[in-house]
Amino acid sequence: MTIYLNDQFMPIEEAKVSVLDRGFIFGDGVYEVIPVYSRKPFRLEEHLRRLQHSLDGIRLANPHGNAEWTRIIDELVARNAGEDQYLYLHITRGVARRDHAFPSPPVNPTVFMMSNPLLTPPAELLQSGIACITAPDNRWLRCDIKAIALLPNVLLRQMAVDAGCAETILIRNNEFMTEGAASNIFVVKDGTLLAPPKDNLMLPGITYDVILEIAAADGIPHEVRRIAAAECSPPTNCCSPHPPGKCWRSRNSTASRSATASRARCLPGCTRCTRISNAT
Repeated sequence: MTIYLNDQFMPIEEAKVSVLDRGFIFGDGVYEVIPVYSRKPFRLEEHLRRLQHSLDGIRLANPHGNAEWTRIIDELVARNAGEDQYLYLHITRGVARRDHAFPSPPVNPTVFMMSNPLLTPPAELLQSGIACITAPDNRWLRCDIKAIALLPNVLLRQMAVDAGCAETILIRNNEFMTEGAASNIFVVKDGTLLAPPKDNLMLPGITYDVILEIAAADGIPHEVRRIAAAECSPPTNCCSPHPPGKCWRSRNSTASRSATASRARCLPGCTRCTRISNAT
């Protein structure tokens, strides 16, 4: 695997980062994940816009303009195998003496990027859905920043794994759903696709935007609003609220993502269910 680190491409085995890097010491940095299909980055402009939002949120200057990012990303994709990849981009505030305050004067940021094969869910999983649990959303109030300090998300996802499930759906203030530990969430209720509002309590997923765009283009009723935890209460094969640690199954009978990866489509005849989309 060839990676990018601080203006250099190199084998991952040769990469070295100081133990005084603020990303290592404080989790002081942001990241971005960019899917690549047929060696073409998916919605790169939107991912770079989200990266800028995250950098602005932690008051860290962007080390590159969009043209330079595009050049680096294209070269990294070309240096790695696979038509479909996903890129992980990671920027920290750099190496400095341990102190909570920002380094003064500022130091050079640490910029790291790597590529991995992009694996798509098997067809049977798209048909059967995944098992989920619910849990209180105990994260901070700036979830719109794609921060590298992901310990709350790690613990929440592990809760699902420990329960034999795939994802944890987060409930804020015991009132409304925000997102999954590592995904955005949509609910189909009475034939209408519901999406939580993009605010500081959730990460603005790029796929989230794609799904809403396709819903609008295909005339699928949809609404962006708070989704109350109690709204998914009824009968069988639905998302129904359970105490944290109890599994329920998220079925794909009413909505599916198409194989093109740039299309997603709700199928007719929905009643109630929950769909999870990867928050890339």
